[in-house]
Amino acid sequence: MATFLYKLGRLAFRRRGLMTLLWVLVFAGVGYAASVATTPPADTFSMPGTESQKAFDLLQKKFPAAGAEGASARVVIRAPQGQKISGPEAKNKVEALVADLKKAPGVIGATDPYQAKTLSKDETTAYAVVTYKEPATKLADKEHDGLDSALGKGRSSGLTVEAGGDAVKIEVSAASGEQIGILIAAIVLFLTFGSLIAAGMPLLTALIGVGLGISAITALGTTLGISTTTSTLALMIGLAVGIDYALFIISRYRSELAEGRERAEAAARAVGTAGSAVVFAGLTVIIALAGLAVVNIPMLTKMGMAAAGTVAIAVLIALTLVPALLGWAPFRVLRRIDRMQRKGKPLSARQQRKAAKLAARTKPNLGSRWAGYVLRHPVAVLLVGVVGLGALAVPAASLELGLPGEGTMAKTTTQRKAYDMLSESFGPGFNGPLMITVSGKDAKSAAATLRADLAQQNGVDSVSPASPNPANDTAILNVVPKTGPTDGKTEDLVHALRGLAGGEEAKTGAAEILVTGQTAMFIDFSKTLDDALLPYLGLVVGLAFLLLMLVFRSVLVPLKAALGFLLSVSASLGAVVAIFQWGWLKEAFNVEQPGPIMSTMPIFMIGVVFGLAMDYEVFLVSRMREAYAHGAGPDEAVVTGFRYGGRVVSAAAIIMASVFSGFILDDNSLVKMIGFALATAVLFDAFVVRMAIIPALFALLGKSAWWLPRWLGAVLPNVDVEGEKLAKYLTPAPVASTSTERREHEYIG
Repeated sequence: MATFLYKLGRLAFRRRGLMTLLWVLVFAGVGYAASVATTPPADTFSMPGTESQKAFDLLQKKFPAAGAEGASARVVIRAPQGQKISGPEAKNKVEALVADLKKAPGVIGATDPYQAKTLSKDETTAYAVVTYKEPATKLADKEHDGLDSALGKGRSSGLTVEAGGDAVKIEVSAASGEQIGILIAAIVLFLTFGSLIAAGMPLLTALIGVGLGISAITALGTTLGISTTTSTLALMIGLAVGIDYALFIISRYRSELAEGRERAEAAARAVGTAGSAVVFAGLTVIIALAGLAVVNIPMLTKMGMAAAGTVAIAVLIALTLVPALLGWAPFRVLRRIDRMQRKGKPLSARQQRKAAKLAARTKPNLGSRWAGYVLRHPVAVLLVGVVGLGALAVPAASLELGLPGEGTMAKTTTQRKAYDMLSESFGPGFNGPLMITVSGKDAKSAAATLRADLAQQNGVDSVSPASPNPANDTAILNVVPKTGPTDGKTEDLVHALRGLAGGEEAKTGAAEILVTGQTAMFIDFSKTLDDALLPYLGLVVGLAFLLLMLVFRSVLVPLKAALGFLLSVSASLGAVVAIFQWGWLKEAFNVEQPGPIMSTMPIFMIGVVFGLAMDYEVFLVSRMREAYAHGAGPDEAVVTGFRYGGRVVSAAAIIMASVFSGFILDDNSLVKMIGFALATAVLFDAFVVRMAIIPALFALLGKSAWWLPRWLGAVLPNVDVEGEKLAKYLTPAPVASTSTERREHEYIG
């Protein structure tokens, strides 16, 4: 592996013009394909194998008109204080509002609350349902502006008017937090390298990789059924690993130059050594993302595969485009004083003093000093790290999963105001009705009998009359719970109703009774993700364990890496539960309403953080393995790994944490939650697990850390990530027959 990558790096550096041209052609080709591609399909959500999905498919077949894809809005209207919505004055205003809604662009219908009898019992509040021809994903600004205009007229008449539903535009806050994160990343890169070129190159190549990935997703959208939102995860993880991988290669290139290597040789060695770490780190990320397929939710599978493809592009760019760009600016990646010294240019008096000071400096760098401290106090460092993360992980035992809804939006949004008004006037369960499908020969009669029984169940507020289809082989009942959609009692009610299905089928003569609706689908979705969490963890950690065992030829090193990752993720989940579910420090993080944790968050966090954690593990420990394979002792190998890799891994972690932390500033509580979770997980894993717990374990285990059973070593292929074979390949021959050969081996050390 290292030998092949060494040759690839040298080729890319020397043939930089051709390599750059190839990438330009690829970028142009993929960009053109994306520009001429048809509009990607709208988001589709399905959960194969769940009762909710089975009922939804039945409704699509038996009630085709009801399964229309058009968007809808529920406009909630409340009379002025002290008035009734049924009063003549308020009624005229409501009817005028409904007339305006019917005239709004894209609207095909709006119900009259008085005819539809959608007034609250106290006659203070009513609602109208507005339906659109196009689905929510295709509504343009004119449709949203038309709805807002009608709502504004209603408010100006003295009514309180708010709206919810997928037809209502969701206000997205400006991405200032993300921009701040990228700015911090640029600053950290500059401080790390001391060169604008070196700092800008990882950002440039990461953006190129993300651009290629997103363009490919767009180009293949129609063919593979990939929606535009599929690219969200690809953007996040692609940017993260793209910066990391280029950072690793450039850092190693600078180290090789500092040791006196010739430029092409330095680039080749950087790709042969750090590039090997990049390849296997990338493979672990791809495993984590592709592993989302075990959840068996097509949307998540497509998101994972799209992101995995973007990571593969980032690896290819790091191995080929980065050394080519280094060829265009071979010394620009060095600090100014280093560039002048290599070119033999005279230094100013100030620069001479600085150069002399640097040359006289014998004190180990911060990474070496920290490694030395850990080696002297391994037990104390290990206990502090494990106990600290363990304490933070305790709240994770109370993790409650759920899905976002209008009830979790900021209280300043119209959707949240409409949600609260409906809960106050019609009951908390009104926002999360359940739909019961009854199929059989005489569905209407069976549903009527079932309705009477459902009305007697604890937790049921009301049950609507049966609505059969024309063939009378399927009927629908709407059940309004007494509790809200996210209330645990509502979930208990769903399970109770499903438990009654068997007995009710025998009693009513129905062929099948199913429970669905948005609330039931959310419950099924959360359970599907919850059930898939352990298999997903097992698959990802298990495959990565085998991969890392190949990389480091050790049993204990990958075991420590996997256990450390689980510890950091558990600590991050515990912090998320404490703040976003329990409400601790909610004012500091501007959490308006603590509640269940979004169901997809743990899965996504595991996938993203696992990839980044293995990046740091492979890059840091591969330098240790490289030193150990070349004759260093166990402790010396740890110090070497931190001397060369500690600063780079720290910079990479700070960059990623800064980017993720930018999302904490978002007004959307879900975005805020994801940003917080990812930022804390990266910080815990990089600075506590990789920088403290792992070296402490190396210190305690000594040579045993690199133990591999002899029989297993004979079976496992030697991928040579540390470049041991590369060193032999580059060792000079006893007698160099030509001056060319002497030059080839001149820079070997």
